[in-house]
Amino acid sequence: MTDAPPPAPAPYSAAPAAKPTNTLAIIALIGAFVFAPAGIICGHIALGQIKKTGEGGQPLALWGTILGYVFTALWILIMVFAIVLPMIILGSSTAILSNIPNY
Repeated sequence: MTDAPPPAPAPYSAAPAAKPTNTLAIIALIGAFVFAPAGIICGHIALGQIKKTGEGGQPLALWGTILGYVFTALWILIMVFAIVLPMIILGSSTAILSNIPNY
């Protein structure tokens, strides 16, 4: 029995091409930190485009949308407390001052 030559190695093939990342998905994530409503809007638009075209970047768009909502809610809470808290403090101080007798 003679030794057969080893089989020829499989030719190398190029790696599969990566899907391009949706530009609005990147903008959504960055926009969530810079101006939260921009992250919300761009994130929703990017998610729709990704669903139609099959581009990459779905996690970026999703996180941009989520963070946009979270940061917007935080800013709303901060603004409400910035307005309501001084009104409560000023309202209670005038009630205290009105109970001081005049001599």
